Amino acid sequence: MAKQAGKGVEEFRPYVTRVIPVGAQIVCADNSGAKILEIINVPRHKTRVSRLPAAAVGDFCNVVVKKGPAVLRKQVHGAVIIRQKYAIRRLNGVRVCFEDNAAVLITPEGETRGTDIKGPVAAEASEKWPRVANLASMVV
Repeated sequence: MAKQAGKGVEEFRPYVTRVIPVGAQIVCADNSGAKILEIINVPRHKTRVSRLPAAAVGDFCNVVVKKGPAVLRKQVHGAVIIRQKYAIRRLNGVRVCFEDNAAVLITPEGETRGTDIKGPVAAEASEKWPRVANLASMVV
């Protein structure tokens, strides 16, 4: 398992449909104080001309805090998507979908900014991001 600086563990990942485009506002599921995040960039994402870059569960993306304390607003943060509404098909044939799109804030070193994660975390995100898995109360 190769590790890139602050980008999670690179390992086999079955295809997950990228469904959260740039500009989407999603829930912040940690206790860092942020409530609503807006995706502004999905690094290392290549796509077709004029198609918006999009993220899926387990992806790292750059976000801006839209609702939360003043110290977190008006600056770019890293985040990892931990839930998505669109169904994720697992290799055993099961489809898993969540009731919201959610992410947790990540420091440049790959540590989570909060100390607790509210709600379930997708197994795809917890495999790629061990620090997120440690804080997760429930992995689905």
